[in-house]
Amino acid sequence: MNVKDLFSLSGKVAIVTGGGRGIGKFIATGLAEAGANVVIASRKLEKLEQTAADLSKLGVKAKACKCDMGNKDDIQGLVDFTMKEFGTVDILVNNAGVTWGAPTLEFPLEQWDKIFNVNVRGVWILSQAVAKIMKEKGGGKMINISSVMGFRGSVEEAHPALPYNSSKAAINLLTMNLAIKLARHKIYVNAIAPGFFHTDMMGYLDKPEMKPILDAVLMQIPVPRMGEIDDVKGLAVFLASRASDYVTGAIIPVDGGMLAK
Repeated sequence: MNVKDLFSLSGKVAIVTGGGRGIGKFIATGLAEAGANVVIASRKLEKLEQTAADLSKLGVKAKACKCDMGNKDDIQGLVDFTMKEFGTVDILVNNAGVTWGAPTLEFPLEQWDKIFNVNVRGVWILSQAVAKIMKEKGGGKMINISSVMGFRGSVEEAHPALPYNSSKAAINLLTMNLAIKLARHKIYVNAIAPGFFHTDMMGYLDKPEMKPILDAVLMQIPVPRMGEIDDVKGLAVFLASRASDYVTGAIIPVDGGMLAK
C-alpha cells in the first residue's frame, strides 16, 4: 500500500474519552485531520461541544457525548450513543483520567479509589464493551493513554499524587494483557505514555511559585521543553491506522527522552 493510504483514517469512527481538552483534544484533532469521524466524551458537555464544532470544520463528523468514566451506566451510554450515530467503532482512545494532589502520608482513601475508578476500572469497562463490537466487525485499534509516571516514582513537591503513578502502571500492564488476549480478533492494543505536556492538568507548573520545580523537571528532559499538540497526534494516527498492524502491546513514551535519562 502507498504510505498515504496506510496512514489514512478516512471513514473510520473513533471514540476519544477526555476529548474536550488537553491530550485528548490533541489526539482527537489528529484523528480528524487523518479523516476519522470522532465521538469525544467527558463530564463537561459545554467544552466538548465547542471542540466538536472545531473538529467538524476539518470535514469530518464530530459528536460530543457527556460521560463520567467513573460511572458504568455513562460508559454504556457512550457506546450506545456512538453506535446510534455511526453504527460501529473502529478506534478507541482511552484518554480520560483524573488526578488529585495531597501529601502522601495524609492521602485520603476516597481519592485513591476515585483515581482508580476512572483511570483503570473505567478504561476496562469501556474497552470490554468496545472490544465486543470490534470482534464482530473483524478488528480495531485501541490506544490507552498512560504516562511516564507509570514507570517511575515522583518527588512530593512536583507531583504529590501517589495513586496516579500506580494507576498508570496498571494501564501499562492492562495494555499488554489485552494486546495478547485480543490479537486473535485482530484488535490491536497499544499505549502512549506522555511526559510533561502543556495541558490544563499540568497547569499548576505554570504558577510563579512553581518555577524552581518546573526548572528541575526540564533539567530531566533531554529535549528541554514541555510537549505540544504536534508531538503526540502523529503517533496517535500511526497507532490508529493500518500502518501499525504489526504493532500491539507497545507502550510508547512521548517525553522528550525523559525515561531514557
